[in-house]
Amino acid sequence: MWEPVIGLEIHAELSTSTKIFCGCSTEFGAEPNTLVCPVCSGMPGVLPRLNEAVAVYAVRLGLLLNCSINPNSVFDRKNYIYPDLPKSYQISQLYTPVCTDGKLEITSGGKTKIITIREIHIEEDAGKLIHDPLSGNTLMDFNRCGIPLVEIVTNPDFETAGEVAEFLENLKEILMYADICDCKMQEGSIRADINLSIRQKGGELGVRTEMKNLNSFKAIGRAVESETKRQTEIIESGGKITQETRRWDDNKQKSFSMRSKENANDYRYFPEPDMQPLIISDDMINGIKNTLPELGTQKRERYEKDWHIAKNDAEIITSHKNIATVFEELSEKSGSPSESANLITGEIMRLMNTHSIRPENLKVNCDKLSYLIKLEHSGKINGNSYKKTVAAVFKDNVEPDDYIMKHGLLMNSDNDAVSRAVKKVLSDNSVAADDYRNGKEKAFGFLMGAVMKELRGSGNPEIIRKSLTEILSNGDGRI
Repeated sequence: MWEPVIGLEIHAELSTSTKIFCGCSTEFGAEPNTLVCPVCSGMPGVLPRLNEAVAVYAVRLGLLLNCSINPNSVFDRKNYIYPDLPKSYQISQLYTPVCTDGKLEITSGGKTKIITIREIHIEEDAGKLIHDPLSGNTLMDFNRCGIPLVEIVTNPDFETAGEVAEFLENLKEILMYADICDCKMQEGSIRADINLSIRQKGGELGVRTEMKNLNSFKAIGRAVESETKRQTEIIESGGKITQETRRWDDNKQKSFSMRSKENANDYRYFPEPDMQPLIISDDMINGIKNTLPELGTQKRERYEKDWHIAKNDAEIITSHKNIATVFEELSEKSGSPSESANLITGEIMRLMNTHSIRPENLKVNCDKLSYLIKLEHSGKINGNSYKKTVAAVFKDNVEPDDYIMKHGLLMNSDNDAVSRAVKKVLSDNSVAADDYRNGKEKAFGFLMGAVMKELRGSGNPEIIRKSLTEILSNGDGRI
């Protein structure tokens, strides 16, 4: 019985405003080659200077992942020649990374497991190659050169694609809630490489391959399953696995060989002569410890315990930091966490899906939405009017009172008006009325809807229900 043994290398771009060794902006999406200076373009005679925020982010992540923090870590020069690396070397950390020996707990398949983290090290990103299919040319954009990265290297502790996915989701949540990385995979700000080998269950490790070009967690799961199957078929047919780097094509559900897999000595590492050691004091570590944020797991526990939010709703709300931030502001301003949770997990999520809005781009006016929660709770607008006005605030940021008055959405609680509407509906729908009298309960819902329509959606549901029940039960129930 063959089993996969999997380790991960995750690169996360840090949320700094400037690059790791110079003052160039880290803005995404700028015109190619406009955010470049002599330092990040590797001009002769320039010297790097470490952005202090990079060290703070790295230590913060190390503490959150239960790592030991090296008080004296060193930068190394990783040498390789590639078009998107103008210096022909990358400043990284091989021998003494900033963080070591961490761990992160996951739950997969109903089982809890500890994934151990070998190290977290700091390094700079390379540029980006853009392959033009029309001309056949390859273009180079050096804006990404010098973007600060942390690389999280796990031990080969994973056995299934499900465990890999769960670990990445947990890690992503920590990175986002700690403001270390925005984790926008579509922008390449978090990238994962898979190191995978197979072995007989419990036996010695096999020859591993590295898989690159993985742009979603779902693609990573598919790549794990595909590579496990590929290696198994090769070995069972009498072949041997080649240590290599492979590129995953998610459209073709297939991987392709890129190059033989390098080892550390292939990069001719040596201590970076232009960088001083990174000294991290106890005072610095303690200062960072005192500013660690509340993570998603902690928020979920608090929402369920203190605000009595259902577990599923708490998971939806904390699925992204921005959604949790909106929820907490809305809860504070409305005074009703439960109604705020219903709004977020219901209408807001539906509207985000309808308008293709990503969680990180969610922007709503919590003052207006909290006002609508209070209006609906006080019985001034009904559920239908509430949803319509929420949608208008979400899309066009309208003034709730103006929109409600313009569209006649104030709830009609006039008993006489409701009674007249009920009688008219029963007169026009005698078959449905008879169905209800004969025990068909569903007919009542139809009649409720018809009365609401007669009142143009502004009827008070409780008054309608009461009037409808009384009239249907009056005498022989006929009008």
